[in-house]
Amino acid sequence: MAKLKVGVLISGRGSNLAALIEAAGAADYPAEITCVVSNKADAPGLGIAAAAGIPTTLVSHRDHPDRESFDRAVSTELERHGVGLVVLAGFMRIFSPWFPARWADRLINIHPSLLPAFKGMHVQRQALDAGVRVSGCTAHLVTPDLDSGPIIAQAAVPVLAGDTEESLSARILRQEHRLYPLVVRWFAEGRVNISGGKVMVQGIACDATLLFSPQP
Repeated sequence: MAKLKVGVLISGRGSNLAALIEAAGAADYPAEITCVVSNKADAPGLGIAAAAGIPTTLVSHRDHPDRESFDRAVSTELERHGVGLVVLAGFMRIFSPWFPARWADRLINIHPSLLPAFKGMHVQRQALDAGVRVSGCTAHLVTPDLDSGPIIAQAAVPVLAGDTEESLSARILRQEHRLYPLVVRWFAEGRVNISGGKVMVQGIACDATLLFSPQP
């Protein structure tokens, strides 16, 4: 059976990209990363992809007059590599409505909070300021509304006494590296169904939190 072709969009260090590359290296993993696209030439993730032999492309947003023209250029690269699923891994650009419409139900992101709480930037600071006792990450479909697409799965971590943004971010990131390859696997295995704004995996609604064993 042919593997699902995945395109990964990055802007920075590429830690989730590295986790996906590691997962895809397993013989039984049903997806392969066929291209990595960055909007920043100095993104460390480009080096990670190149070292793994994955084709990389720079599409700078500075070379395009508006969001949609940039989005179309990115989409052209993804299409050139036959991508079936687009994975955002630290991609720091807000799309025009055109892009999530073009890749509807095939465009996913991972966000470092338990959505719908704490959208946008600096979410660990938001969580600490709110005094929550549990935080985590959310894999979700991308829609035109920022951080508001249907939830696929979540992983929770405890917020510990004395946590800083950095310590909480690191704890959440470890769960991102576990959750994201799993979600990509679900897509590749054809286990994900979207209906009525809800995601179903093997007929089970995944709106509730998928709890991993917290790692302090």
